[in-house]
Amino acid sequence: MRKLEELLDMAKSQKPMRVVVADAAEAEVLAALEDARKHSIANGILVGDPEAIKKTASSIGVNVDDYEIVEEKNSKMTARVAVEMLKRGEADVLMKGLVSTKDFMKAILDKEKGLIHHKSKKLLSHVAVFEVPAYHKLLTITDAAINIAPTLEEKVQIINNAIEVVHSFGVEKPKVACVAAVEKVNPGKMPATEDAAILTIMSRRGQIKGAIVDGPFGFDNAISRKAAEVKRIGGEVAGDADIVLFPDIESANVAYKMLQYFA
Repeated sequence: MRKLEELLDMAKSQKPMRVVVADAAEAEVLAALEDARKHSIANGILVGDPEAIKKTASSIGVNVDDYEIVEEKNSKMTARVAVEMLKRGEADVLMKGLVSTKDFMKAILDKEKGLIHHKSKKLLSHVAVFEVPAYHKLLTITDAAINIAPTLEEKVQIINNAIEVVHSFGVEKPKVACVAAVEKVNPGKMPATEDAAILTIMSRRGQIKGAIVDGPFGFDNAISRKAAEVKRIGGEVAGDADIVLFPDIESANVAYKMLQYFA
């Protein structure tokens, strides 16, 4: 898949999703939701201060009559209300508005009332999909927002989450590049390269399924065939990654924000 437009076409063929927004008086969020509504891929449920929502919507030309508004003037509580709606089956997707990231995540991860059961071993992780003009297909990166310094075991779960996302838009066996500062294993000095090598072996032995995992790569030779050839790096993933696993939140977040402006 080369373009986000193709994802949009896939979404149009499905039933519109019900998106509940926590503290919805945020212009960019409302604009995105309105765009999704006009493309018939989502319907919005706006949780927050009704007057603030109406004022913000009016400022960007959005008609709130097309949306359901749920009153909750306490910003912190909007996340809890939105999560409860999701748990009751009244919404399909949770979206962050003006509510702080801390309160948003706290509501999601609450052991009693959140979305992930306290006995679950599943790890929540962040995935972002970009259309980059200089790249020959969609590029997915992880984890730029949730897991600060993931362990090897957590990286396995982060990869599995990303694989599930990429499978959902039709890539049967995505190529996962585990990137680091260098593309050679540097034992004892650069743990990210060691983790990448172990993840590669785990993939080859079937411990990570549904994808081809390889590394370590530098970011350049993960997404550029020419860069990989120059450094004599072979394999199916080199220069052709669908998913890029970054070693930590700092490197991932920098790349994520760069791609937001350049992709």
